[in-house]
Amino acid sequence: MLKPTLPGPKAAELIQRDQAVISPSYPRGYPFVMDHGRGVEVWDVDGNRFLDFSAGIAVVSTGHSHPQVVKAIQEQAEKFIHISSDFYHTKWIELAEKIDQIAPFEEDAVSFMTNSGTEAIESAIKLARYHTKRTEFIGFLGGFHGRTMGAVTFTASKASYHRGFFPLMNGVVHAPFPDPYHPILASSAGEDYGETVVRYIENEILGRILPADAVAGILVEPIQGEGGYIIPPAGFFPALRELCDRHGILLIADEVQAGVGRTGKWWSIEQFGVEPDIFCTAKGIASGMPLGMMVARKSVVTWPRGSHGNTYGGNPISCAASLATLDLIEREYMQNAVAVGEFTLNKLREMQESHPSIGDVRGIGLMIGVEFVSDLMSREPAAKLRDRVVDLAFEEGLLTLGCGRSVIRVSPPLCTTQAEMEEALEIFDRAITRAEEELLPVSLKAL
Repeated sequence: MLKPTLPGPKAAELIQRDQAVISPSYPRGYPFVMDHGRGVEVWDVDGNRFLDFSAGIAVVSTGHSHPQVVKAIQEQAEKFIHISSDFYHTKWIELAEKIDQIAPFEEDAVSFMTNSGTEAIESAIKLARYHTKRTEFIGFLGGFHGRTMGAVTFTASKASYHRGFFPLMNGVVHAPFPDPYHPILASSAGEDYGETVVRYIENEILGRILPADAVAGILVEPIQGEGGYIIPPAGFFPALRELCDRHGILLIADEVQAGVGRTGKWWSIEQFGVEPDIFCTAKGIASGMPLGMMVARKSVVTWPRGSHGNTYGGNPISCAASLATLDLIEREYMQNAVAVGEFTLNKLREMQESHPSIGDVRGIGLMIGVEFVSDLMSREPAAKLRDRVVDLAFEEGLLTLGCGRSVIRVSPPLCTTQAEMEEALEIFDRAITRAEEELLPVSLKAL
């Protein structure tokens, strides 16, 4: 059976129309024009079927158009669609109560609901400044926290996110993120690389740049997403928590991509045994409905009435979708992420043995990164080869997304079955083989 030519005629026509009226700032990848989806499967407007390995950037956690989520949306829409945050409604309260139950700290949790992850980050920045009466922050190289002005100041995964927008928000200094595969600092004897980074923050940033008593918060992704699906060493978060406690600094966890059951726990920071003071979530929290949250310990939420707000926060339809999403994840999909994630990691590591371009396979649950290199010894990123794998996988019916310098993220819906994962990995394997056949015979120094 011949593979279809992509994009098909309907998709090509729609892409042409899009280019005439939609901002060119959107980072479009390959020419996929979606028609509909069910679970892990999606179809384009020309009827071609694909497996979705990216879940809309880790958003459709329960799969595309899960019947329980669709029903919750429909039932709420029939009652009312909007009331504004000047008033109250049941779903908003119920969702905040649920988040209080599953928050990654013992203290009572207070939620501020937004439309997106970047708004949740902005809310955390404002609350941290208000509560501590301090102005400065520490972020991490490789981090991605959004594109609004405060959030994009913390974002440090690509220089292009800053180009043309200077000056950014004042008061943010970046530290290296503890990437075990690409360490850039020298560790002392008996010190894991996470502890090395915290020592750098203490000695170099707090010792030379920012007075500790001026720092309101440290904003960090427990597992970096856009930066390359990087998992820090075990010593990092305990050392960072101790540093924050000693200096009265708030620890702010960005759980926008890694949270909501993706790693097999509600929040990825739970994998590291510490509690944050504030955390932000979005993406997978409502299966695709726009919703973000900034959630803080009750003792931190000291700002008064009217000091922060938004029109659409706690949107009733999004809250209804979120409650249905959290129910599905709790009952079955969080456990499925553990089981299918372990299966996937094992299969990818077997695959790694036969592919000289795969430098590293890492992940927890269904948040997995496959890093491509031009040389296994130097670990030099192979960005062109990675991009070619993405394109070839699309041609064969698999949607993937890159991240970092040369990583492909494996972040399918949490409902993905082992059979669906096997089908996807077979396509992925063929795409890597084809990319290596095209690019490995030539010098990879230019990649």
